[in-house]
Amino acid sequence: MERFDPPGLGRPSGFSHAVAAEGRLVFLAGQTALDADNRITGTTVVEQFERALGNLLTALRAAGGEPADLCSVTIYIVDMDDYRAHARELGQVWKRLAGQEYPAVAGIGVSRLWDVEALVEVQGFAVLSR
Repeated sequence: MERFDPPGLGRPSGFSHAVAAEGRLVFLAGQTALDADNRITGTTVVEQFERALGNLLTALRAAGGEPADLCSVTIYIVDMDDYRAHARELGQVWKRLAGQEYPAVAGIGVSRLWDVEALVEVQGFAVLSR
């Protein structure tokens, strides 16, 4: 996998501008903070992001991948101001669960998610080289 952050674009923080990879594609469904009983856990965006990202990585590992295989992640955010206010904590969660490398990332503000209690949803795709 190769990441590109050209000098003509702003320095990325928490994402890569472009990612190239060759291999088997794994498309990951959007994950919220649902537990095994299909209940939303956590009341803060940080708690829910940790669970949602953990769920996404669990699905990725089931397909034979690991966090470094993520090429693109889309984060759907109910309260963008709250998300931005906790950006540092969210970055720490990412680093703890997924490591130091970032895929191409988009954060999209939405009015609500499928489960009304959900504050964030994480969706992505990965490329497995093996």
